Amino acid sequence: MKLSPPLRVAALAVACATVIAMGGCSLGGSSSGGSTSAASGDTIKIGYVTPETGSLAAFSESDDFVLGQMQTYFEANGITLADGTKHKVEIIKKDTQSDSKRAADVASELILKDQVNMILVSSTPETNNPVSDQCEANQVVCISTVAPWETWYYGRGGSDTKHFKYTFHFFWGLGDVLPVYNDIWSKAAPGNKNLGALFPNDGDGAAWAGAVPSFAESNGYTVNNPGAFPNGTTDFSSQIASLKQNQDDALVSIMVPPDFITFWKQAVQQGYQPKVATVAKAIEFPSVVEALGNLGNNLSTEVWWSPSYPFKSSLTGDSSKAFAANYEKASGKQWTMPLGFAESLFEVANAAFSKSKTTSPDDLAATMSTLNVDTLVGNLDWSKGPMPGVATSPVTGGQWRLTGDATYSIEIVSNVGHPEIATTSDVQPIDWPKQ
Repeated sequence: MKLSPPLRVAALAVACATVIAMGGCSLGGSSSGGSTSAASGDTIKIGYVTPETGSLAAFSESDDFVLGQMQTYFEANGITLADGTKHKVEIIKKDTQSDSKRAADVASELILKDQVNMILVSSTPETNNPVSDQCEANQVVCISTVAPWETWYYGRGGSDTKHFKYTFHFFWGLGDVLPVYNDIWSKAAPGNKNLGALFPNDGDGAAWAGAVPSFAESNGYTVNNPGAFPNGTTDFSSQIASLKQNQDDALVSIMVPPDFITFWKQAVQQGYQPKVATVAKAIEFPSVVEALGNLGNNLSTEVWWSPSYPFKSSLTGDSSKAFAANYEKASGKQWTMPLGFAESLFEVANAAFSKSKTTSPDDLAATMSTLNVDTLVGNLDWSKGPMPGVATSPVTGGQWRLTGDATYSIEIVSNVGHPEIATTSDVQPIDWPKQ
């Protein structure tokens, strides 16, 4: 689905390392720009940038497991380029501390000091965009994920005529997820067309605020947006009063996890009880929903990946179910959606290097521009768009269900656009306790 022009305008508003050595020696290279391929046996360096700490830390909860899995894989296999030369691999992980400026700084450090051949980055425009901008400016190939593609593409100034040469992205788009949300709204709150919308004044908020109203109104909703708010807001009383006054039985929002926990607890205390709430970003993680106690039951969000998805890794051969089970056994924690995408970043990187004759930025960029690879999160095809440098991945809709042991599991309740992914339950309204 194509998005309306307001999204493009709104999105334009976006504007100490842990090293895991895999095979030993470091690679030299030029002091600026990407390093290039030398003789067989030289080490390929891959930078991995993630918000390991700070308000976005939930996105990186599974990173250490994935990097350990990738270490094992690359120690055994290395990477063989299209010219037949085999290379060892070193991954250098950097923590953005959930700060955009630091994200740019660590990307620059990876490029200029560590002289990486490629950077992989994940989780929200505030992480992806500054890293991608540094890579584009320094002509180093970057692959990003876990942010709607519009926030990455338009949020960096991309347009129908302005594209990027060295930076690439994969994830679903707002045009993919909003029909899923609408399916959930219509089933959980049939007949009520009052939709509350809460969006912060960050990159994600700008994009969602640009896309949601026109989509919702075209489906018969009246949208009530009480106004943007800064991340870190601690008092949502004015927003809650507006939602109550407007009788918004449906709510759509995107927030960082700490802010949604604050908002939802205040909403309950102040008597706002919508029948359905679809919340992006904040409640995509079981640890966040569990922090709500019994107040998280039947909250809805998009599902980017789950153990029930019918895909497998092109590297390890593990199915989604097996990969999630391995994580749970190793970590003692419940699987989490970013798990599949952290792994798939390395699948894409491996495929790009394997199809490229050298590790030069131009060769890698040319390979990436038409890359088509099956991964743990589904088929990713950069030759199809929707924009140059962008590939889309499947997205479904889920609801968190409180289990008997006071933990939560997510059920897939909407597969609009992706019938190949089975639903596991039906949509249910939020079950508020009787007054």
